[in-house]
Amino acid sequence: MPSTSQPDTPHPTPETSWWHPTVGLTWQWHINGEEVDTSIEADVYDIDLYAPQATIDELHAKGRKVICYMSVGSWEDWRPDKDQFPPEVLGNDYDGWPGEKWLDIREIDKLAPIMRARLDLCKSKGFDAVEPDNMEIYTNDTGFPLTYADQLKFALWLADEAHQRGLAIGQKNASDQVADLVNVYDFAITEDYFFYDEAETMKPYINASKPVFAAEYTDLGGDFESFCEKSKQLNFSTILKNRNLDAWIQNCP
Repeated sequence: MPSTSQPDTPHPTPETSWWHPTVGLTWQWHINGEEVDTSIEADVYDIDLYAPQATIDELHAKGRKVICYMSVGSWEDWRPDKDQFPPEVLGNDYDGWPGEKWLDIREIDKLAPIMRARLDLCKSKGFDAVEPDNMEIYTNDTGFPLTYADQLKFALWLADEAHQRGLAIGQKNASDQVADLVNVYDFAITEDYFFYDEAETMKPYINASKPVFAAEYTDLGGDFESFCEKSKQLNFSTILKNRNLDAWIQNCP
C-alpha cells in the first residue's frame, strides 16, 4: 500500500482497441529463422517476434498486417531471454523439437515478467497481433499435472495482456477450448485440422465473423485439393506449408 504522502506511480493507459481481422483474409506463415520473403501475396504475415524491424516495416509499407509468433508454453534454448526462466518452471523435453522444454503454466506469476516483456517487444516493433504457440499444453507429457482449467486460465490471461497492449491474439489449436475462448480471442490458427478431421471444431470463429487461418503440412500427405474444397465450405483461410515453416507456400485455388 503506497504512503498517502507519496503519489502513486503512474501506469501506462491500457489500449482500448486493436485489429479485428475479418473472415477471408489470405495469409503467409514464415518463422523458420530465414530472411522473410516479403514478396508473397498475402493480406497477413505471421513471422517470428525477433524478426528484423526492417521486415515488419516493409510488410506494413506493402499494406500487410503482421502477427508476431512467440511460444508461450515452451522454453526455447535459442531465445535471448532463455536465462530469465526459473528452473522450476521448466518441465520435460518437448518431444521432436530439440532445445525445447514444456513450461509450468500454472506459475503465471513467474512467467508473467517474461511474457509481458515479449508482448511489449511485439507492441514496440509495430506488430498487429500475436500467435501464442503451445498454448495447447495440458494434454501433453509436460512433467506437470496441468489441467484444462490451468490452460484456460493461462489463455485468458494472455488474451488480456495482449489486448491491454492493443494487440489482437489468436487461439492456436486447442480445439476443446473454442467455446470458452471464441468470444475473447480475435482469430484462430490451426495445424493439420483437415488431415485429422477437426476443422469443424473451429467453425464458431467463422460464425463470430473471426477468421480461421488453417495450415496443412506436406509431411503428412493427404489430399490438399479435397482439404481446400472443405475449406471453401467452412470459409477458412487455408494454406499448405512445409513443417519447418520456410517461405514455400501453396494456397488453396
